[in-house]
Amino acid sequence: MHYQAKVLNGTTLTMVELQADDAQDAYAQLKAKGLMPVSLHAQKMAKVAKREAFPLAMFSQELLALLSSGLNLVEAIDALALRQDHTRPVLQGLLQSLQQGKSFSAALERQATVFPPLYIATVKAAERTGDLGNALSRYIAYDNQVSLLKKKIVSASIYPLLLMVVGGLVIAFLMGFVVPKFSSVYEGTSADLPWMSQMMLKWGTLISQHGGLILGMLVGLLLGLGLLLKAPAMRQAMLRAVWRIPAIGEKLQLYQLARFYRTLGMLLAGGTPIMTALDALGGLLDRSLARSLTRAQTMVSQGQPLSQAFKAAGMTTPIGERMLLVGERGGNVAHMMDSIAGFYDEELARWIDWFTKLFEPLLMLFIGLVIGVVVLLLYMPIFELAGQIQ
Repeated sequence: MHYQAKVLNGTTLTMVELQADDAQDAYAQLKAKGLMPVSLHAQKMAKVAKREAFPLAMFSQELLALLSSGLNLVEAIDALALRQDHTRPVLQGLLQSLQQGKSFSAALERQATVFPPLYIATVKAAERTGDLGNALSRYIAYDNQVSLLKKKIVSASIYPLLLMVVGGLVIAFLMGFVVPKFSSVYEGTSADLPWMSQMMLKWGTLISQHGGLILGMLVGLLLGLGLLLKAPAMRQAMLRAVWRIPAIGEKLQLYQLARFYRTLGMLLAGGTPIMTALDALGGLLDRSLARSLTRAQTMVSQGQPLSQAFKAAGMTTPIGERMLLVGERGGNVAHMMDSIAGFYDEELARWIDWFTKLFEPLLMLFIGLVIGVVVLLLYMPIFELAGQIQ
């Protein structure tokens, strides 16, 4: 827990922040430093964590570099805690815990809002084998692989989003500025306008006259949707709806399985027992897959091989099952888990590439058709007038 204390340092009254298990532990830490506590207040860790996200990957890389250079763990954390940025309170909390004789995993658990359970489980397994450096290397490689797929998804969605924004702005400009101009021109003529042109001109006039109100309603709608999406129940409902879409739901399940297999392989490679590793991974999965994992855990605890348990619980694909069987026969399940995750990642990357190559032209065609129809309906009365004059 994070505490803020007002202390007397000689004759000077200062504020001190520290990490402690409870108030008694906090008082003991302050007195050990020769400080006289005047007041002590517990702070919610959520407020500390909201300052700025802790760069876990960078922290792991720097810690690994310092450990590889010959420093022990306390010296390495002490060196990292010298920096003057938002990570300093977290690092000082780790240093205080280590100086009190606590293990590294116990120090991380004191700041559970900063360090995820997976990271703590990796360090705890490494402490049993005395191989923290390799554990950090495995976590860095794991984080890089997970981030790589996320970057592919983000980069693939940028261009379609840009097309939708630009297309929406063009259509809004036509309906809010160009169409009202044509409407004022056609009002002075006695031409019999086509029905579709009349409807579009009425919409354009409405947008022109009440543009501020319509814009306010759109902004309010977007804000309302944003607030709804922040509600966990609404997010779960939307995810369930997306999962019901056959093609997309299948790929979402494959994405979760890839992350699950890669994480499980990392924990097993670090020496974590299989049941402990499975217990730690329930939070990574969607509700339906989490239930499947519970069934698989039950079968594994009864002595069934992982390949059979995962197949019966729907936690693998036919190819993944065969690869897992090979890993069990060769006694290298952890490495095979990573290979299965890599195979799933490649399959997802191919699907994302195929989907974007198909979706982008279709999106451009749709936006072009909408703009073309608007322009055609605007000029159709002119074409008819020209034909009557001839």
